[in-house]
Amino acid sequence: MAGSATQPPRRSPLAMAVLLLLGEEPMHPYGLRQRIQEWDKDRVINVTQRNAIYQTIDRLARSGLIRLRETTRQPKRPDRSVYEATPEGVATAKRWLTEMLSVPIAEYPAFPAALAFIQSLPRAGALAALDARVAALESSINQMVTEVEARVATVPGGVDRIFLVEVDYQRAMWEAELSWVRGLVDHLRAREGSRHSVG
Repeated sequence: MAGSATQPPRRSPLAMAVLLLLGEEPMHPYGLRQRIQEWDKDRVINVTQRNAIYQTIDRLARSGLIRLRETTRQPKRPDRSVYEATPEGVATAKRWLTEMLSVPIAEYPAFPAALAFIQSLPRAGALAALDARVAALESSINQMVTEVEARVATVPGGVDRIFLVEVDYQRAMWEAELSWVRGLVDHLRAREGSRHSVG
C-alpha cells in the first residue's frame, strides 16, 4: 500500500489525528479508532464510520505520509496491518495543526445552511424546530459536563486544562449557540402577528 508521494495530501481533522498518533506509536487502523475514542477525542474527530479510518489510512499511504511497518498474524484472527508515520507525515501533521489553530476557514456546517432557508417554514414549524434545538443543546451541555466531570474525578490530582481544551471550546460554542437560538425564538414569538411564515 505504501508508495511515493504522487498525490498531494488532503488535510482533514481525521488525517491530522491519524498522523499525530502514528507519529507517537505504530498502530493498526482499529487501534487508532479505539485510541481516539478512549481519549474522548471522538467528540471532535468523527470516527463514527469505521471505514473512514481505513480510507484515511489508504490516502495517507498513497501520499507517502505513512507506511506499512508490519503485518501481525494471530491464529483464527484476520491479519492486522500496523502503520507508522513517515518523517514527512509527522512534519505535515504539525504544519496542518498549526494552520488549523491559526487560520479560520469557512466550514459550512448544517445549522447556518438551515437558517438561510428558515423562512421556507411556517412560523409554528420553525419555532417548534428551534425549541427542539434549545432542548437538545441543553441536554448536550449537561451530558458533556457530567461525563467530563466523572472522567476527571478518576484521575488523581485532576487533569491539566490543556488536555480538555477542545471540550472547553465545544461547551463555549454550544452555550453561545444556545443563547443565540433562545434570542431568535424570543424575537420570532414577539412577531407572532405574521402567522403564515417566518419572514
